[in-house]
Amino acid sequence: WLCSFSLSVGEFDPDMPEEGPTEPPPGWLDNVSGYEEVPSDGGGYQQQVLCTCYMVPTVSEDMAREALLQFVGKKWTYSRKPARDLIFKDLKPLTVYRYRLETFTESRSGSWEFEPYTGQSVDGPQYGSCPPPWDVMAEIPPRFTDHTQKVRVPHSSFVKTRCGFCYGSGRSRNKPCSSCHGCKRCFSSGCSICHAKGHRECPSCHGLKYLMHYILLTITWKNHVSEFIPDRIPEFPVKKFGKVSGDPFFVDESVLVYPIVGFPDQDICRESRRVTEEHLNKFTSVSRILQQVSPFVCVGSSADWCIFLCHSF
Repeated sequence: WLCSFSLSVGEFDPDMPEEGPTEPPPGWLDNVSGYEEVPSDGGGYQQQVLCTCYMVPTVSEDMAREALLQFVGKKWTYSRKPARDLIFKDLKPLTVYRYRLETFTESRSGSWEFEPYTGQSVDGPQYGSCPPPWDVMAEIPPRFTDHTQKVRVPHSSFVKTRCGFCYGSGRSRNKPCSSCHGCKRCFSSGCSICHAKGHRECPSCHGLKYLMHYILLTITWKNHVSEFIPDRIPEFPVKKFGKVSGDPFFVDESVLVYPIVGFPDQDICRESRRVTEEHLNKFTSVSRILQQVSPFVCVGSSADWCIFLCHSF
């Protein structure tokens, strides 16, 4: 039998204006204008979704016995004789559906970082303005996989006239050398640890007295998964169905997928709408949704049988 699913969601505007820094802020660069927050994205549109639902084949006693023998064959402590001689008193077919929603998102955040300045090239504002966070180029990983990438924002670098941690002295304040204890000599020769300076080297500028600051953009791709299986068998743990692959008879994949409507199992419909709205509201507030996939699986298929046997000895 065939069922047609349809729904209507509100229109949305995908434009997301945002601005990035064009010059370093004053102070010690704790916050970055345009890089503290990631703008939201989201929305929806109208579409007809066609889903073909296949009836689960009937399980015969021979099929059930063969499945049981295969299971026993994997347990070296089990005997095959009870499975061969088993008398079926009742064989009840059961159809179980598993709804799953995966949302692949990307989020971006920036922060000021620094490194000792050794005379290296400085890609600063003289070469152009800093691009906004979402205009910085990055290589997207395979979809629906977690990954983190750090990118230096172009044209955001500049050199401070002196290190803000040692005030341009190149050494740690109030921290004498742990080897010579500030006397600059070890035995009859100069201290090899502090090079006869008597103080520890500044851990920030490494004694070079200058720091190069730049904006480091952290890009995070994450796959968020929600799964629902109706609890139809109280004595059988629902989590066990997670190991069953089943037969996917409907897979919806798009930037935004749609809740299932009109399906005979209303629990599936309600959970589908709840999870879809939850992902949309939760993830568009802190990231961008790149892709969603919603495989609708029947785990009561010929490939993976869950057999409940009623028998007497």
